[in-house]
Amino acid sequence: MNYSFPLLALLAAQLTYGQGKQVSAIESSTFDVASFKKTEAEIDTIFNQAYPVHSPGAVVLIAKDNKIIYRKAFGMANLELKVPMNPANVLQLASITKQFTSVAILMLMEQGKLSLQDPLSKYISDYPRGNEIMLHHLLNHSSGIKSYTNLPEFRTKTRLDLTPEEIISSFKNLPLEFDPNEKHEYSNSGYVLLGYIIEKISGMTYEDFIQKNIFDKLGMKNSYYGNEYKIIPNRANGYQLYEGSFENAEYMSPTIPYAAGSLMATVDDLFLWYLAIHQNTLISEKSKQLAFTNHRLTNGELSNYGYGWFINELADMATLEHTGGINGFTSSGIYVPAGNCYAIVLSNLDDGKGPERYNLKALSHVLGKPMVDKAAVKLSEKQLKKWEGAYQFEETIRFITYENGVLYSMREGGRPIKLIPLSEHEFRFEDLSTTYYFSLKDGKKQVLYADRIKKSIGTKTDDPKTK
Repeated sequence: MNYSFPLLALLAAQLTYGQGKQVSAIESSTFDVASFKKTEAEIDTIFNQAYPVHSPGAVVLIAKDNKIIYRKAFGMANLELKVPMNPANVLQLASITKQFTSVAILMLMEQGKLSLQDPLSKYISDYPRGNEIMLHHLLNHSSGIKSYTNLPEFRTKTRLDLTPEEIISSFKNLPLEFDPNEKHEYSNSGYVLLGYIIEKISGMTYEDFIQKNIFDKLGMKNSYYGNEYKIIPNRANGYQLYEGSFENAEYMSPTIPYAAGSLMATVDDLFLWYLAIHQNTLISEKSKQLAFTNHRLTNGELSNYGYGWFINELADMATLEHTGGINGFTSSGIYVPAGNCYAIVLSNLDDGKGPERYNLKALSHVLGKPMVDKAAVKLSEKQLKKWEGAYQFEETIRFITYENGVLYSMREGGRPIKLIPLSEHEFRFEDLSTTYYFSLKDGKKQVLYADRIKKSIGTKTDDPKTK
């Protein structure tokens, strides 16, 4: 069974304290600081608008050629005490944790202690269909195991301190949502299982393994496994947006996200993490390329996910990225190997959106190909209503609706998103990276959905189920 597809081949095939106070100077021996000033001002504008001085904030670090070129903080670390955000603040990483779990598994593989082709049943003998599910599937989110964070009872357990075994028991006996490697569907359960396997093989807790083998080795002195009781210097408070107002984040036991989302760090420590990945400090180049491979599914389609990294593109260059979201915190990390760039944003605001859109805009400026915010055009009601209807895509149905002079798109089971008209046929989402292009083919309305590397075509359907 073939799981690999080299990243370069993929690209060849597809690329036809508040108000931006700077705490550390831009530093780079090879980077042209003078020419960066305009770019720096553009990035300042992006994040000052996203995280105003009196709102929860974010810390931003951008590195180029192994040097930090941008490091600033925006907004507030604590609203009640009016403490501005500082670049040295510690924030939760949420799902960026998965990169550390993935690398830990690859380290154990290089030590000969496991194989990525090992069946799950080797480590949990009675796991249903465990002979079919391999570690590869857990790393790649292609196991078919239902994510425990999607279970109806999940919210009733988030305050409890649970062991990995107790979390695993919540989803272990549920039927698979699809056969292993049939689809790619993000599952936090897979990374909980990987954390458990790390513990079983190493004889250490997941927390201790990461601390000893990654944090200590790399000098990441301000990185931690989540702990709500320990005094952690420079820890930022987490906030959530509810009905237009900021609230203190709802408590969640650090044991719940576990190896899928439990880690905390500063952007400076994540710069050390980026260097370690780029320079193969923890794992070999060969193992790293496994993590960066766009793995094929059984049907031949690409998953656009490696091991702990989403595979995407920006400014015609391959990117390895991940976002994160957990009670009170969101994150976005983007690595561009060809440009030797890394951009990390950690925020203490859980607003249902996250900082990815701002990170992409900022990094596109650094790469010299800014994401263009095309001016919206005014269309008549008739021109907008022309595209109303349900469009059947291979993976879902998207509903295009008109209301009060605005066209909206809603994925099946999702929420409506405003579409900004760029022409009579082209519309974009507010994130700048997602566009719709409507057209007629053989008298049938269709739409091209393009979100960077992800592109698919939907055709208008008159199926009664979509009405």
